[in-house]
Amino acid sequence: MLILVSALAIYSLASAQTNGTSFGIKAGVNFQNLTGKDVNGDKMNNELKAGFGAGVNALIPIATDFYIQPGVEFNQKGAKSNDGQYKTSLSYIDIPVSIVYKPLVGTGHVIFGFGPYVGFGVGGQVKGAGGNTDVKFKNDVTFNDLNSGNVYFKRMDAGANIFAGYEMSNKASIQLNTQLGLIKVNPNIEGIPDDQSSVKNTGFGISLGYRL
Repeated sequence: MLILVSALAIYSLASAQTNGTSFGIKAGVNFQNLTGKDVNGDKMNNELKAGFGAGVNALIPIATDFYIQPGVEFNQKGAKSNDGQYKTSLSYIDIPVSIVYKPLVGTGHVIFGFGPYVGFGVGGQVKGAGGNTDVKFKNDVTFNDLNSGNVYFKRMDAGANIFAGYEMSNKASIQLNTQLGLIKVNPNIEGIPDDQSSVKNTGFGISLGYRL
């Protein structure tokens, strides 16, 4: 399913017809968190971390006021510990494919959209009082990995995007984005059969855009 969504987005961007199809750019700030449970099943209490997000997309008409919008985005995610001692920064290339409803309201268009995304981790770092540690991407880790002092996450992320905004008559827009991670991004720990950890990316953001 994740591979299918990625392939659909890339194919749609590459083969979009110029007749009726428009392209857009956007950039803004993300407020992300790492939520879920730790290895003992206890709820995590992290805080939001601000980051940067930017991307491009194609808007392909499928019916009156309805569109398919595939895109490619760079998003910074992560979280801050509730005691303020650690900050986890994760960088992803996200590929969203959304259904968009865009009716004319006033001199511009109201924008409503939702759909799945897949993300691929491309870098990260944990900053703490003792220094900075680069994030390594790995699906399964051992006790030796954990004792090495490295920090590990799974490379792949996936979930749902929901957004709403307004596009003005000059093609500039403002948009509120919400992202809900649906798969865990923490690796499996070998040798712990009762591992209850499940960490997911969640957050929201505000972006400015322009349709070409």
